[in-house]
Amino acid sequence: MAESKTIETLLAWARQALGQAGVENAAQESIWLMAHALGLASHHLASKAEQPVSDDMWARAESLVSRRSAHEPLQYILGTQEFCGLEFHVTPAVLIPRPETELLVQEALRVVDFAKETMLVDVGTGSGCVAVTLATILSNARIIAVDRSPEALVVAKSNAERHGVVDRIEWMEGDLLSPLRERGVTGMVDVIVSNPPYIAEAEWAGLQPEVREFEPRAALVGGPKGTEVHERLLRESVDFLVPGGSLVMEIGQGQWPAMQEMIRNLGSYEALQVVKDEAGIERIVIVQRKE
Repeated sequence: MAESKTIETLLAWARQALGQAGVENAAQESIWLMAHALGLASHHLASKAEQPVSDDMWARAESLVSRRSAHEPLQYILGTQEFCGLEFHVTPAVLIPRPETELLVQEALRVVDFAKETMLVDVGTGSGCVAVTLATILSNARIIAVDRSPEALVVAKSNAERHGVVDRIEWMEGDLLSPLRERGVTGMVDVIVSNPPYIAEAEWAGLQPEVREFEPRAALVGGPKGTEVHERLLRESVDFLVPGGSLVMEIGQGQWPAMQEMIRNLGSYEALQVVKDEAGIERIVIVQRKE
């Protein structure tokens, strides 16, 4: 470690340490981490390169680099992740929002009837990124956000407060749609949206350590096939959707054929659609409850 403790030498050390730890984007991540450690905007680091760094600040920076070198996700270290142009607080209690899930929001908005008051349910809300984003756009919607993790709901509520929509979302703890049975909304929901767990159990061991060792397994693994939660959602949603109401779900790569067969065997839905993400992967499934 360099004797001259300046921002420049701190950055150089962080970049080298992250690179040696196998962090792919070591140069950029070192900038973000050091800016966070020093309480500066990242674009100010270059102009302050010769500024001395105190021992306390250096120790703080070392701690952050150590965490990232152990493959803790950058988002958990910084505490935020951008989603649909909004900043969301994230902790290890919730899945880190992915760019492909922005497509889930887009497709949910596409099936919403903006001319009427809509009831929408976000199942497995996690960080609240989907429910909160929708609430910032749908001013006349009644939104219910459900998660079985009380810790996740705390994070989701904090994000709703951050974006000024906490009073426009009803929060419910429970497994999938089961909490709705006591709310008297059978046959009244216009749109059910969900990014359910869709990784097959056999795939878990092969995931990158950032995911496998730090993100909540329950939010990622759907079961032996990976589509078990989707099947439960398809069965449960029939009771709550209005005739013609939509279920919009994110799926994993290669799961579309199994989903098609599952939906057709159920016989409760029509207007089956699939939307591909930017990588050309079949990502969002949309079905409507039969009239």
